[in-house]
Amino acid sequence: MASHKPKLSFWQIVNMNIGFFGIQFSFGLQQSSMSPIYKYLGADEASLPYLWLAGPMTGLLVQPLIGALSDRTVTRWGRRTPYFLIGAILCSLGLLAMPFSPTLWLAASLLWLLDAANNVTMEPYRAFVSDKLPAEQHSLGFLTQSAFTGLGQTLAYLTPSLLVWFGMNKDAVNGSHIPHIVIVAFLIGALFSLSSVLWTLKTTPEHPLDADELAQIRARPRGWRHTLGDIADAMREMPPTMRQLALVKLFQWYAMFCYWQYIMLSLATTIYGGSDQASPGFREAGLLSGQVGAFYNFVAFVGALALVPVTRRFGPKPTHSVCLSLAGAGMLCIPLIHTPALLFLPMLGIGLAWASIMGNPYVMLAGCIPAERTGVYMGIFNMFIVIPMIIQIFTLPLYYRSWLGGNPENVIRLAGGLMLCGAVAVLFVKLKGAAAVPLRRPLAAPTAAEG
Repeated sequence: MASHKPKLSFWQIVNMNIGFFGIQFSFGLQQSSMSPIYKYLGADEASLPYLWLAGPMTGLLVQPLIGALSDRTVTRWGRRTPYFLIGAILCSLGLLAMPFSPTLWLAASLLWLLDAANNVTMEPYRAFVSDKLPAEQHSLGFLTQSAFTGLGQTLAYLTPSLLVWFGMNKDAVNGSHIPHIVIVAFLIGALFSLSSVLWTLKTTPEHPLDADELAQIRARPRGWRHTLGDIADAMREMPPTMRQLALVKLFQWYAMFCYWQYIMLSLATTIYGGSDQASPGFREAGLLSGQVGAFYNFVAFVGALALVPVTRRFGPKPTHSVCLSLAGAGMLCIPLIHTPALLFLPMLGIGLAWASIMGNPYVMLAGCIPAERTGVYMGIFNMFIVIPMIIQIFTLPLYYRSWLGGNPENVIRLAGGLMLCGAVAVLFVKLKGAAAVPLRRPLAAPTAAEG
């Protein structure tokens, strides 16, 4: 993209990222509701990770390909816009169908569609932020995107509880034992997924490409073989900073997948004394899991904006390390808590870490990749998210009963330990560009050196 990009106002950056709210509302519904839905449909507890395979596999296959394609796309609507719209439409259709699944295999199949659609939207969206903003606004852009991640997931987690507070019966279920409040939450998610992306498309057009940029794109060879070749070349030429971030993301994403899959089952055990999906306590645990999940995502929403000056002052690397440490300590404490109200304390650390996870690694990345290959590198960077998830899916069931005693509380403890490992690993990442130079001047006087 053009090297001289105009600075955007705060509200322009907000409009640019509203579409991320709908994407993350969808992800929040998956995180909070898929394990319970699978249990309602008869899934075995130890096999739950296998049923989450759709997200990382579609991310591994779809995001690098879509990122590379969007770098090459030239349309009257822009490079990234067509992918936002197609992905949002497919995501809405998946959300509409998911809670009506009568069988386990159909729910798992719909999750593949839903995750593929989200992944079609995700990396072009991240590249869109990098395209639109000058380097000194990258931290504000990506952390604002992180704030909408927190807001979208807060409401997704909280929606079933809000529906109960508005008068819906929490014990009313359909023929597959899926609560009506979960069904309505998915219908609301379908509306948000499409409408929020449409808002961004209406308010934030892409920068038009200049003649040189158009010529460069049109000069690239066409065809899927060349697109795959772009991905292979980018992987061979991957910047050292990006390679070093891979270890950090291995720890943090293995941990987060453990947490999402087993937090509701852990709370059912520690707070309500069992994980029988037919019991009222299991449904209470689902509501409690949604409430504490909403709280940590709200903390992420507020914390992402609060982290902007902190990241500018101290840099993304130490900021991210501290946030991961707080999450690790919080996760280790969760199995020790037997009073619901006390669960909100460790969620403070998890929320700050979630805000940092969705923002600071991209601040570190944006300073080390060439602008003309932003899409493909953002897609490859997502591989560092999904590969740890795939590793978790195929390894955790192997030792869930033998090493962890078949106890979901121990999965949460494992997640806490891995977060602490990630906090150490990030300290060894060597940064490049604006992200490597923390601001050492008063925050009231930002300059172009910030990032």
